[in-house]
Amino acid sequence: MAQGDRLYDCYNPPAQEFVRGEGVYLYTENDDKYLDFIAGIAVSSLGHNHPALVETVRIQADKLWHLSNMFRIQSQYELAEKYCDCLLWAGKVFFTNSGAEAIECAIKTARRYHHDNGDPGKYEIITFTGAFHGRTFATINAGGNPKYLKGFGPVIPGFTHLEFGDHDALQETISDKTAAVLVEPVQGEGGLRPIPEVCLKGLRKLCDRHGALLIYDEVQCGAGRTGKFFAHQWADRDAEPDIMAAAKGIGGGFPLGACIAREEIAKVMVAGTHGSTYGGNPLATAVGCTIFDIISQPEFLDSVTKTSNFLKQQFEGLKDQFPDVIAEIRGKGLLIGMKLKKPAVDVRALALEKRLVAGSAGDNVLRMAPPLIIDETHVREAVGILTECFESAQEMEDFSL
Repeated sequence: MAQGDRLYDCYNPPAQEFVRGEGVYLYTENDDKYLDFIAGIAVSSLGHNHPALVETVRIQADKLWHLSNMFRIQSQYELAEKYCDCLLWAGKVFFTNSGAEAIECAIKTARRYHHDNGDPGKYEIITFTGAFHGRTFATINAGGNPKYLKGFGPVIPGFTHLEFGDHDALQETISDKTAAVLVEPVQGEGGLRPIPEVCLKGLRKLCDRHGALLIYDEVQCGAGRTGKFFAHQWADRDAEPDIMAAAKGIGGGFPLGACIAREEIAKVMVAGTHGSTYGGNPLATAVGCTIFDIISQPEFLDSVTKTSNFLKQQFEGLKDQFPDVIAEIRGKGLLIGMKLKKPAVDVRALALEKRLVAGSAGDNVLRMAPPLIIDETHVREAVGILTECFESAQEMEDFSL
């Protein structure tokens, strides 16, 4: 039996096998060097083999790996304090292993909050087309993508899916049964679509008017990716959520997620309402503390903003150069890409041949989510490879939608 045949066929990886990483580069067994501009889908926020993270894991691995949440874990307390000091609205944190688990916790917290406040009929969650909230049974129902729901039986009631950006539909749909509105400040899988700051403020007001909670999914757009520690911080305090899910970059490659909530909301989640065996283990939260201390520094976030502005400028130049290939530049910060007129998955494959690791997303978008430590030299290198890819795409008649 061929290598990999014992695995579920849920993925179709390319032939390249990476055996090590260094900074923003990945290396194969033959020492072929690839520029990593997807970072494990916005996960490896500090790149590969970062010395501070390696040292943190080494020190903690010599002490204690696992306890379960039956016992106190000091680094959990430390990391929760860091988040709540950074997010002035936040009061309590539940640590998970993944973004999907953080969303599950957020949904449960919202529904339990209304139940315990005498309104058990207030359980519906409003979400939007193009959303991606995870691959668990509840989160695929929250996302509502028919492709992800197909073949898994009846849909779970209690989720209402509205067209992204349809303000009238939202006004008409939100009701006294609405427990929460769940939204990504910047959609990732849905095609790198940011929600304007004025709309985030409008969502906050609308939820307040109807007694609904506002939940942000910052699993992909958080952890410094847009130039703020969390993307919603680009808006003022009028856009703050009640609950937020975070993951991916907050662990820098180590599995770590968090559900963060206002104290008065989180207090309904008492002993027995939720749990996790591995969530917030000593290794994960030790790494999380190191990641936080690095990424939360103003000079680090300023560097992300500066580099992302340069990257966007360069991408706009590519759009002008290849109008038959690029339709639009999408995204925010270092969660950026291009809506293409040629198949994005084919362009992604072409880029990999030329040793640039990129991704793709919905709406035929070529997605970039590089490590936050890239600089202008890396941007120029990526743009040079993309130029070659677009020249090839432009010349191929059958390479079109």
